[in-house]
Amino acid sequence: MIYPTARAVGLAACGVPVAIAVAVLAPQDWLIGPAWLAGAFALMVIDAGIGAWPGRVSLTLNAPSSLGSNARDGEASVDAVFAGGAPAAIEIALETNERLRAVPARQRTAIIDRGARTRFTLEPVRRGLGRLPRIWARWRGPLGLVWKQTVRATDRTVPITLDIRGVKDEAMRLFARNAMMGARLQEELGGGSEFHALRDFQMGMDRRTIDWKQSARHRELLAKEFRTERNHHVMLVLDTGRLMCEPVAGAPRIDHALNAALLLAYVSLKTGDRVGVFGFDARPNVTSGALGGVGAFGQIQHLAAQIDYSTAETNFTLGLTELGARLRRRSLLVIFTDFADSTSAELMLETIGRLLAQHLVLFVILRDDELEGLERQAPDTVDDVSRAAVAAAIQSDRQIVVERLRRLGAHIVEARVGEIGPALLSRYLDLKRRDLL
Repeated sequence: MIYPTARAVGLAACGVPVAIAVAVLAPQDWLIGPAWLAGAFALMVIDAGIGAWPGRVSLTLNAPSSLGSNARDGEASVDAVFAGGAPAAIEIALETNERLRAVPARQRTAIIDRGARTRFTLEPVRRGLGRLPRIWARWRGPLGLVWKQTVRATDRTVPITLDIRGVKDEAMRLFARNAMMGARLQEELGGGSEFHALRDFQMGMDRRTIDWKQSARHRELLAKEFRTERNHHVMLVLDTGRLMCEPVAGAPRIDHALNAALLLAYVSLKTGDRVGVFGFDARPNVTSGALGGVGAFGQIQHLAAQIDYSTAETNFTLGLTELGARLRRRSLLVIFTDFADSTSAELMLETIGRLLAQHLVLFVILRDDELEGLERQAPDTVDDVSRAAVAAAIQSDRQIVVERLRRLGAHIVEARVGEIGPALLSRYLDLKRRDLL
């Protein structure tokens, strides 16, 4: 694309007073005005014809693989390289979507040896998938009368997740506190049912672990050593419906749930288990198979970034039935959800009963401090009494559902926002120690 610069417009505009003066003072020379405009146009055509053409430049985008939602140090750069003659400078703009902001919006960079690198700071606006769809570049012709502009599609996606560095630090700290990780990952020996090795029998060890055949062969008393089983499937099931997108403690419930889910995913992958993600509201929206290895955490992080905020009502029957149909082996289903009405809770309970026949189910429920505060607030006015009664009714209904889930055989983690991650991790490690997975 080629279009005039402000200099070209100014040059053409200067011909207007000249044409008016000639028309007044020397009408017979009226052609001077059109000749001035024609000359200006000819100079613009010459300027467009010389120098670098838009098709002779290559633009390469370098962007981070992901960004934390609280990060302010993400950097992207655009490398511009000209195949032939290059201009003195180039202006580059990086287009973003509503989840991401590039600072500055447009930047001018001098060209050295036919190339230039322009840097932008990427500022996340909100969690989700940030997109960098296009690069816009333009430069002036040698005479400075025309802009030569090109647009290159990149379709680059930058997942904007929660603070991953904080998640990893928290996971390492909590994991170490549970004596399962020191300076490096250690195998948890002495528990579980997976055979690990033979060792000399010592006083205090369980006599049932003695391997009599191997003891007779080696003529010394040997015992079997076991370790916690690995390669379990852990499915993170995230309710992304309307209730989970309501704020609590300054952020949507789904963001708190994702933070705890990523914490659990990191630890599960570290211990050798496989982790999958399944999100649903009115219908399933994000799904993956079970991923293994610490390197899979990046994929889980990308999937978590795809989980958007929703105003749809949660369809537990469709979502959980679809999940059950996808699972081919026994798994730990960690369900992050909330419920406020008895109808949806009844449908959920019916479906959960079928899942419990094959899988281990762990519900993660956030306690609402605001709702509890309304229930405990001193009733100074009639409105206070009404609010307290409604809050008490909601709390009562929630507890009824929780107790019914427990009677069905589901495990429950119910904690406040700041405690949900440690509480979930502690319950997961306890289930592993008890060999319930």
